[in-house]
Amino acid sequence: MYNKLLHTPEGFRDIYGTEFFKRQVVKNTLSDTIKKYNYMNIDLPSIEFFDIFSSNIGTIPSNELFKFFDKEGNTLCLRPDFTPSIARVAATYFADCEESLRLMYSGATFVNSSDLQGKLKESMEVGCELIGDGSVQGDFEIISIVLDCAKALKIDDFQISIGNVEFFKGLCEEFLFDEKTEMDLREMISNKNYFGAKGILDATDIGEEAKQSILGISELYGSYECLDKALEISGNGRSKCAIERLMELYDLLKESGNDKFISFDLGMLSKYNYYTGNVFRGYTYGSGDAIFKGGRYDKLLHEFGKDAPAVGFSANVDQLVSVINRNNKDFKFE
Repeated sequence: MYNKLLHTPEGFRDIYGTEFFKRQVVKNTLSDTIKKYNYMNIDLPSIEFFDIFSSNIGTIPSNELFKFFDKEGNTLCLRPDFTPSIARVAATYFADCEESLRLMYSGATFVNSSDLQGKLKESMEVGCELIGDGSVQGDFEIISIVLDCAKALKIDDFQISIGNVEFFKGLCEEFLFDEKTEMDLREMISNKNYFGAKGILDATDIGEEAKQSILGISELYGSYECLDKALEISGNGRSKCAIERLMELYDLLKESGNDKFISFDLGMLSKYNYYTGNVFRGYTYGSGDAIFKGGRYDKLLHEFGKDAPAVGFSANVDQLVSVINRNNKDFKFE
């Protein structure tokens, strides 16, 4: 007979012994690498007010949040994502800070998804946020940290794929799509669903050439050459600026000798709608999902009362442990 008292809820698990030790080693390696860039540790509560992750903020859908009430009737939720919490802290405690602010964190996130791929609902993350730097050098710093983290974990077969959501948003603005059409297209293009995107576009009144420009986004991935192709179809300033920023970032990465780890994907459109510029994901062999994720969110802090650009990333510790166990015999857990 099944006894609930002896099991964890679906999507959660106990971690102990060797796995616990390996997890701690990966967390410490990531944290030590980030600290070299002068980032300050910050500890955040697992529970936040529901409004921190509302649809206005642009985080995950509310039906994927673990929601409950306190005794005063306030709606609370378990943190699904660190970035809005960091934005809240920056606006609250560093409102008058005019210099760049570097914050790093580690902790669990909770997503109440009904995913059928066996993904956990609780994940351990380590990451950092650079607040107050809107330059491409800020993007470069964050990606450099990610590359250093991968090297510290001896993940040699590693690739960072970079996109820019402004390229897509510029095209949507150019063709006067409403918000629903834009969001529906975002989902289809992000999932590389050509026929789904075509069905949405067929219901609009834009011309065939414009349709092909949108549908072609899914094919704009790979080496630097895809940026040249993207620039050709950039009929508006917003999209053009997005590609030029990617080119500038690539130049910095090439100067540092890290261009061999870089590829591009203009169809990379995060489900987090607060991203406003360059976005990226880090992959390695044997990992079905990205082990590093991040991007720029220059308007998010405004929702909390502070106008400041920002960029950051997070690393999934559990996925990293799994990848190292399968592929990497050079990294020593000690």
